[in-house]
Amino acid sequence: MTQASSTTRRQWLAQAMAISAAGWSGLARAGDGPEPIRLGQSIALTGPLGDLGLAIHQGAHACFQAVNAKGGINGRPIELVAKDDSYDVKKSVEIVKGFVADPAIFGLFSCMGTPMIEALLPLIKNSDMPCFTPMTGATSARPSDMRNVFNVRPTYPEEAARLIQHLATIGHERVAIAYQNNSFGKEVAASTEAAIKDYKLVPVTTAAIENNGSGSKEAAARIAASEPDAVLIGLASKPTIEFVKAIRAQRRGLPLYTLSVFGSASILKALGDEAYGIAVSQVVPLPSQSVLPVVRDFHNAWKATGTTMEPSHLALEGYINARVMVEALKRVGGLLRRASFLEATWGLKRLDLGGYEISFEKPGRSASKFIELTLIGRSGKFIR
Repeated sequence: MTQASSTTRRQWLAQAMAISAAGWSGLARAGDGPEPIRLGQSIALTGPLGDLGLAIHQGAHACFQAVNAKGGINGRPIELVAKDDSYDVKKSVEIVKGFVADPAIFGLFSCMGTPMIEALLPLIKNSDMPCFTPMTGATSARPSDMRNVFNVRPTYPEEAARLIQHLATIGHERVAIAYQNNSFGKEVAASTEAAIKDYKLVPVTTAAIENNGSGSKEAAARIAASEPDAVLIGLASKPTIEFVKAIRAQRRGLPLYTLSVFGSASILKALGDEAYGIAVSQVVPLPSQSVLPVVRDFHNAWKATGTTMEPSHLALEGYINARVMVEALKRVGGLLRRASFLEATWGLKRLDLGGYEISFEKPGRSASKFIELTLIGRSGKFIR
């Protein structure tokens, strides 16, 4: 992921406002041809997490546009109706309520954010409205009693456990944890502590940081004083920036490890050279790994959109989610109904998208087990 220029960022935001006002269609609108398959997406397209939402949305849009260019699903185009919630729970709930009440919306697709998903699930419980690939790794977004919720990406605890496994493999024994004082951070901290115990490592310090970044300097000082071999970071957005700068000031060469939520363009830009060397778990392959067919397909679809955005892990994840959606829609066959779509999706087993395999097992489980570690190199680029 490369740093965005201010001009490009303004272009993205202008694009986001247009999406938020009218939705974004991959092909024709109603009345111009066969009735589209409309998918509702509540997602942050502006605000502090707008660059994450834009990348996810654009990746999905690239896939749907490529499918629509070939005739869609049984002649019907897919229309992704994206509405900007600015990462605000109340706004997201109102958007989702509108989608649920709209008979033209077939299902929800890649809505973003742990608190948003936690709030929308009760709105579709005991219904047949699909909630496809919600963008969160929280276990709370994986209810075991809702067959209409389909998760692809692995959980945050699985990412944390993979990072701890790596630390154990390379001989780091003393591990500190910096976590955000919210449901996301607490889940990461608890799962990390469990993994540390499983791998017989030594937990030296656990420090909480508030959502606004306050407490970062104090947490960094405590962690540095405990002399860890490495720090696992369970933070997102502003607290990440504040803590990384603080811990770098305390101990420049201390190895830092974090989860896939870390790698947005805005965070990398804000950290600059301070991001160099941070290890990040990823739930999709490197976007530059063109040896994989799924990555090549992604790049072809991405270029066809004419976007000025740089391809990224988040964009590739949006694309993969859309590919899985397309495969499920194809397997319904004949008349598209929600009930038949749910059955077709649960029937997706060992589906290889070209180097990325998914398999839906049962409610509460993630369909993908893919987790790999990357490093942030020079100029904010990820390397393996």
